[in-house]
This record gives sequence, structure tokens and C-alpha cells, in this order.
Amino acid sequence: MKWRFEDILTFIRVMESGSITAAADRMNLSKSVISKRISDLESALGVELFQRSTRQLKPTENGDAFYERMVPLIHEINLTAESLSAKRESSLRGQLRITTPMSFGDMYLGPVIAEFARRHPNLELAVDYEDRSVDLVQGGYDVGIRISHLRDSSLRARTLCECPRVVVCSPSYIESNGQPRTVAELADHQCIDYAYVHANRLWQFESQAGGGSPISVSTRSRIVINNGGALRDMAIAGLGIASLPIFLAAEGLRKGLLVPVLTGYRQPPYTISAIYPPTHHVSTKVRTFIDYLVELFVPPLPWDETLDGAQGAVPNRFRQLQLPDSD
Repeated sequence: MKWRFEDILTFIRVMESGSITAAADRMNLSKSVISKRISDLESALGVELFQRSTRQLKPTENGDAFYERMVPLIHEINLTAESLSAKRESSLRGQLRITTPMSFGDMYLGPVIAEFARRHPNLELAVDYEDRSVDLVQGGYDVGIRISHLRDSSLRARTLCECPRVVVCSPSYIESNGQPRTVAELADHQCIDYAYVHANRLWQFESQAGGGSPISVSTRSRIVINNGGALRDMAIAGLGIASLPIFLAAEGLRKGLLVPVLTGYRQPPYTISAIYPPTHHVSTKVRTFIDYLVELFVPPLPWDETLDGAQGAVPNRFRQLQLPDSD
């Protein structure tokens, strides 16, 4: 018995959906058809892909391994087919899978992606908000948004913008604990750390004047949290000092809920990038979406402001998308 491509696609849908029932709903097929396709694939491969019980369907070790190998291959097949279709169609089709950090996505990308969907009504969009850095290839994602210093050289990336970082705390924290005047004094203060960036509790700075070696300090963090918005809220509540990207800190600074500290030093800025898996054929949908982001994220940006309290105007191109502003 030979395996069939439709059986492999059905297997992937069952893995992603978590059950035969959910996969059947997603594919608009009966549960019996889904079950038969899985059984046929197992017979063709000569292995069990799932452990079955009355309550759950659990992938076997072979099932997990087969899924991990097949997802990037199917992704490449889809890209190749879509790149050929794009030569004869002006409308974007298929599905675009996007992953983005939760706070940035919630604050700035929702209306942006909504407008992109409005412009391309034949395109399906699946967006995952996830602060943890995910594997684009294994996860089957077309595009990811990263706010960091890119380390994975196997990925392709286009820079959207630079994002300065600022060390902040609440006025109530300063009233109770004072504020550090030098980087070294941070070691004597309560700090709040972002789990996916500052896991080593080592903050790095450079002098505002430039030149010289970077300055590092090991922080004392009572709170470590894996969401940027929650980290900001902890700082506003007076629980410690936080290092935040300016897009998270800007509103709190403008409203006086946060104040900058260590203004004589600066941390290396983050780069906000659109990343995508390496492939011989960059699909039209991926290229069009990234071009759209690059056109939007140019100065002035919606979070731009000076740290002395002056408020910058939110660009019209973002206001038209009904992005949250500073009013």
C-alpha cells in the first residue's frame, strides 16, 4: 500500500487540532473519513502514529518525529505552488501564518494586520501572539516579528525599525527606595526582569557620551515575568526597576506613571525585525506582507517621544489604522 499526500495533510491537521473531531470540523469532513486516512497512512508507513484510547488521541514517538519532519516540507511545497500561482493572479491567496510578541502585537500589530486582511480578502490569516521565541520552520510559520538582537543566522530578516530601551521605575518606588545614580548602584535595588531576555540577570549599558567598554551589572530580581506588559505594570505598581523597550514605556512616561533613571547611560537598542524561513521561493504573500510592514514602520513611530516629557505626534498613517495613541 502506498501513502497518499491527502493522508499526510490529514495527519498534520489532526496533530495541530489535537483530535480527530477537531480536525474533521476544520477540514469539513466526517470523523470516519479522518480516521480512515490516518489508518491508511499508518498501514502505508508500517508504524503507529497515534496511541488511541476512548478519551484521547496521543501521538507516538514515531508520530511526533514524522510531524516534525513533514511540516517544513509541506510548508516548502505550499510556498513553491503559491509562487507559481502568483505569476498568474494578482490577488493573494492561501494562508499566511504570523507569530508576534504578545505586547507588541496587542498594542500595534492588530490594526496593522486587520488592514492587510482588508486589502487582501482572499488571503487567510492565522496569527499567534507568543512572547517565547518560536521555531518558524517547525511551527510552520511564514513570518515572525522579533524584538531582540537576532542570533539565528539561518533565518532571513528585514529590519523594521530600531527600538531604544529605557530603565524606569515609578515615582513611589523612588520615594521609598531612592534611585540609582550609577549602573553599579542597580545591584542594591529591586529589579524586575523579563524572563526571555534577562534570564542571566546581567544588564549591560554604555555611556551616553559613547566610547569605552560596556558596563555590566548583576541585578537582584525578586520578580521575573514572561510578559512585557505585565512587567511594565509591575514597575508602575512600584515593585522595582525595569528595563523596557520604549514602545512599552512611552505611555507610562508621558502620564508620569513611570520616570526614567540612569539617564546618563543607555542600553543597546532592540531591533524590531520581520523574519522568515530560508527558502528558494519567497512567496508573494510573505514578500507583500513584509513590504507593507516596512512601509509603515518608519519614523516618526507611534511611540516616539523625548524623555523630558515632550509628546510627539502619532503619525497619520497609524491613526488611520486606529492604533492606540497617547491621548
